[in-house]
Amino acid sequence: MLVTMTDMLARARAGRYAVGAFEFWSLDSAFAVVETAAAMNSDVILQVGDLERDYMGGYENARKIAEMAAERSPMGVALHVDHAPTYDEVLRGLDGGFTSVMIDGSALPLVENIRLTQRVVETARRYGASVEAELGKLAGNEGQASNAEELHTNPDEAARFVAETGIDALAVAIGTAHGFYKTAPKINIERLAEIAARVSLPLVLHGGSGTPEDKVAASIRHGVAKINICTEFIAAFGQGYTEAQTSPDFKCNAPGLFGVGQTRAKDLVKKKLQLFLGREA
Repeated sequence: MLVTMTDMLARARAGRYAVGAFEFWSLDSAFAVVETAAAMNSDVILQVGDLERDYMGGYENARKIAEMAAERSPMGVALHVDHAPTYDEVLRGLDGGFTSVMIDGSALPLVENIRLTQRVVETARRYGASVEAELGKLAGNEGQASNAEELHTNPDEAARFVAETGIDALAVAIGTAHGFYKTAPKINIERLAEIAARVSLPLVLHGGSGTPEDKVAASIRHGVAKINICTEFIAAFGQGYTEAQTSPDFKCNAPGLFGVGQTRAKDLVKKKLQLFLGREA
C-alpha cells in the first residue's frame, strides 16, 4: 500500500538518517527502487516529474505502476509529485492517486510562495496527502550549481515559511544542482545548519546526483531527511544496457538487456541507501 511521506520523514529527521527519493518512469525502474529498499528494511519514495509523467502516459498510470511495486515491500512506499509548478498540476497529481506532492513556488516572491503553498496544503489535507515546498533557488543551467549565497535559502524566511504554510517538508537551496555537476559544487553546510536550527521539520536536498558523499552525510546530520536522485539512477540503467551489449554472449532478449540495466540500477540504489542510512558498504 502507498503511504504519505509525513511519518517516514519525521522518523528520519529524528533518527538522523535520510529517505531516498528516486524518480521512476517504468515498471522495471519502480521495482529496482522498491525491491532494493525492501531488502534493506528501508522506507522509500517513488517520485514523478513532468518528463516521467508524460513518459508513463499520466499520473494514473504512474500510480498503477507504483502500486504494483509497493505490493513487493513490507516497508513504507510514498508516491510523490516532484516540482509541480502550479496548483492545477498539484491537483492533477492528487486526483491521480498520489500520496504526496511538491509545490515549487521558489521563483515567486516570498509572500506569493506562501500564499500558493497554503492553498496547496489546504487541498492536500482533504486528500490525506503530504506536502513538500521549496524556498531558495537551485540556480543556473542543469549541472551548473550556483555558489551565490543570496540564492540560498534564508533561515529567517524558512522559519516564517514553515510557520505560515503548515507543510510537511521543506526543500532548501544550499548549492546543489539538478543533473550531473559540470563544476565542483560548494555545498553550504553552514547555511543548512542555520536553517535546521530554526526549522524542526524534515528538510529536503534536491540535486543529489553526484553530490560528494561527505557533504551528503553532513547534510543528513543537519536535518536533511529526504534526498532526491534522478540523473544517476537513469545513468545506471543506461550503463547496464551498454555493458550488456558488449558481452560476447549477449542475447537481445528482455533479461539479456533490460535485466542487466535493472541490476546496475539496483546497485546504485543500494549504494545510495547505505549512505543515506549511515550503513557500511
